[in-house]
Amino acid sequence: MALGVVGLTIGLAVGGVVLLGALGFVLQRTVDTEAFRTADAVALLAAEDALPDPLPVAGGQVRVQVVDGQGRIRAASIDADRLVPMVRPERLNRDGRQRLEVPAERVGLVGPVRVVAVPAGTAADPLTVLVARSMADVRHSTHVVRTILLVAFPLLVAVLAAVAWRVVGATLRPVEALRRGAEEITGRAGAGRLPVPASADEIHRLAVTLNGMLGRLESARVRQRAFVSDAAHELRSPLTNIRTELEVAQRLADRTDWTAVTANLLADTDRLSRLVDDLLLLARLDETPAARGTGPVELGALLTEVAARYPSPPVRVTPPQGQLWTIGSVDELRRVLANLVDNAVRHAHGSVVLAAETTGSTVGPGGGAYHLVTVTDDGPGVAVADRERVFDRFTRLDDGRARDDGGAGLGLAIVRELVRRAGGSITLADAPEQRGLRVCLLLPALPAEDGQR
Repeated sequence: MALGVVGLTIGLAVGGVVLLGALGFVLQRTVDTEAFRTADAVALLAAEDALPDPLPVAGGQVRVQVVDGQGRIRAASIDADRLVPMVRPERLNRDGRQRLEVPAERVGLVGPVRVVAVPAGTAADPLTVLVARSMADVRHSTHVVRTILLVAFPLLVAVLAAVAWRVVGATLRPVEALRRGAEEITGRAGAGRLPVPASADEIHRLAVTLNGMLGRLESARVRQRAFVSDAAHELRSPLTNIRTELEVAQRLADRTDWTAVTANLLADTDRLSRLVDDLLLLARLDETPAARGTGPVELGALLTEVAARYPSPPVRVTPPQGQLWTIGSVDELRRVLANLVDNAVRHAHGSVVLAAETTGSTVGPGGGAYHLVTVTDDGPGVAVADRERVFDRFTRLDDGRARDDGGAGLGLAIVRELVRRAGGSITLADAPEQRGLRVCLLLPALPAEDGQR
């Protein structure tokens, strides 16, 4: 604020100086113009050899003399000196117009005197017209303006500083409220919101944007805490089982069936390894939203490859009509289908069907053509109320809570993240014409000619 007032003061001071200089220059040019106008009129009379005596002038602050080459006065106005020229002959330029400053006492006027000289007469009898005018009025005008500026300048600066102080203070008051709100949020744990000013200006939009950012950060913090808590719980279970197995085996060393203990430890170790791999994969997906190693993928061949891994119970594939190409990472899409088929096989009573078809245009989340891939089973299905919740991390429904069979609840979360990276979407629906579940994948369609390149 102080810096702004200093800058304002300097700016006004420079403006005042420029104003005084411009005023003085304009007034002086006005005096010179009027003097030259009088001199030209007298010179015209001298050229016609019709100089009156005395020379007619307007105003009492003007003196006119007509002098010859020897400095003698040929004619003068009524108040001008008829013996002593206003300008010494050696200062005159007989060939050009001049502007001169002379002492006031030499002319008999008050204040500084401005004299203009205009050549007149003929080559045989050169004359010079001298017109003197007092600059007292000019000096008085500039003095009055300077006095007004010196008096009004401090008052103007004070008024502008007060106005600026109030305006800047009113403008920065919402910013100060935002600062205090941010300080309160920083000083306490938990969620918080910044105060939003009522005015619909940039600060209002800034507060709304910051509150949105705080909301997203709080949601991310809650998800992170829940994720860490669930991960710790899931990791604790196999570690506890391993520790219990080893402690019992140590106490009953002579009566321990080490083959069974080894099998149990390997099962827990495998489960722990899968859980760690899934957690690392989710962490990588969160850090790298863009898929790497993408390329054209033929969905019919990929469905056949995945189905071949499940000879019993068999997984049937309904072959698409022609080749269906999509763009994405073949490893990630294979992981998606493998996870979905694992879930379907785990819950199916005996029938799992993979199918793919094209949907036409403007069907998917981003518009354009999409391919529909379905995984259908005849199992118990998923209630409508749970069809969105099953995609959350560490979510297991009641019939799948057995950790040995149901996993850690990360499979569908991984599937949804991988499908999003591929530019598609995933939904759950009832299986048609039978009791069960159908998983529907929408994947971006790629023209066949582009996929075969």
